[in-house]
Amino acid sequence: MCSECGADSPKWVGKCPSCGAWNTYVEEVISREPATIRTAGSMKEGNVKARPQLLRDITSREETRIDLKNGELNRVLGGGLVKGSLVLIGGEPGIGKSTLVLQTVLGLEGLRTLYVSGEESSRQLKLRADRLAHENPECYILCETKLEQIFAHAENVRPDLIIIDSIQTIYTELAESSPGSISQVRECSAAILKYAKETGVPVLLIGHINKEGNIAGPKVLEHIVDAVLQFEGDQHYMYRILRSIKNRFGSTAELGIYEMRQNGLREVSNPSELLLTQNHEGLSGVAIAAAIEGVRPFLIETQALVSSAVYGMPQRSATGFDLRRMNMLLAVLEKRAGFKLAQKDVFLNIAGGLKVNDPAIDLSVLSAVLSSSLDISIEQGVCMAGEVGLSGEIRPVNRIEQQVQEAERLGFHRILVPYRNLKGFDTKQSKMEIVQVKKVEEAFRQLFG
Repeated sequence: MCSECGADSPKWVGKCPSCGAWNTYVEEVISREPATIRTAGSMKEGNVKARPQLLRDITSREETRIDLKNGELNRVLGGGLVKGSLVLIGGEPGIGKSTLVLQTVLGLEGLRTLYVSGEESSRQLKLRADRLAHENPECYILCETKLEQIFAHAENVRPDLIIIDSIQTIYTELAESSPGSISQVRECSAAILKYAKETGVPVLLIGHINKEGNIAGPKVLEHIVDAVLQFEGDQHYMYRILRSIKNRFGSTAELGIYEMRQNGLREVSNPSELLLTQNHEGLSGVAIAAAIEGVRPFLIETQALVSSAVYGMPQRSATGFDLRRMNMLLAVLEKRAGFKLAQKDVFLNIAGGLKVNDPAIDLSVLSAVLSSSLDISIEQGVCMAGEVGLSGEIRPVNRIEQQVQEAERLGFHRILVPYRNLKGFDTKQSKMEIVQVKKVEEAFRQLFG
């Protein structure tokens, strides 16, 4: 079986014909027991559990959620942890997955928790818990990798929440391969899902990721669970971001931001103030963008550097921003605004190690590039929001009112917004100067004169 995509083959092959990965096929011993065929006559009245129901006869109710006492994690999950749900948290080694989960568990007083560790000893977990300076009198630690033993201990402890760190270290006797293999991960996750749904106990799984950044193991693991959270960030920065990739009980647009400290992770309730700590007055190549991630508005700093190409081929590099979109914006800048950048190196960076997908920062990207190219700084206290189209027009963005209010709260006095993007918003209530622009040329005239 291919360890990347889960495709199978009767013999070993060097390159997977399904996903194209090299040297990923591993041998799996599969033993199938003869299945008992249930005929229609054998299905008596008492044996049939599930019946077809009319949609109008099914009663709907609000899902019961557990408050995790962690505002960022609660918001990413959609308001708390749903009872009986299976949540997968993935991330790079050393990014802080176990710290995040253990810190959350230790803060849940009055909730009986079973923390199953297949990677660390109980003494290592005790040292980490002492460093986090939290204590939960009803937190049980179990160092075990056999799934059947874990279920036996769970039957005795009867926890309200189970943590499994990590799913790649757990194995079951039903599969004959080694822990971490495709069949083991698939069988273990399916058994844990069955346990969670039958008992109503939520389970948090911690998973490794491969070199491509995807969660290791078969793709069926992500299909089985109710929510997939990605914990990411640069180890050279103090910020960590928790994203929701899949969530059956909430939105996938939410974002949680943490700051890594010596005594654990600190929730960043207002990321704008942390991302705008530097004073860039008089410096070119810096533009402040108003963006939305989920329901939260915040201002981020866009940095650009434009210099003459030393080598024959100009370089294009972007950190925290889509490189293909940056190339598109540079083509718009050259075609619609008349600035020649074909023989220039262009480097773009989103400050703070963030990765931003909101198209509202397009205008600030172009402004930072042009500011660096002309070596003219943008006035202090000015921010902007707007998506740039291929014809050079500035397109409206979502929830512009929240972005204006966030900029005003942080002391900005002027903001550039797309034309006719303020329908229904009373601009007289705002003390800021709100400038509406139609095209990139108008925006550049407002910024550079």
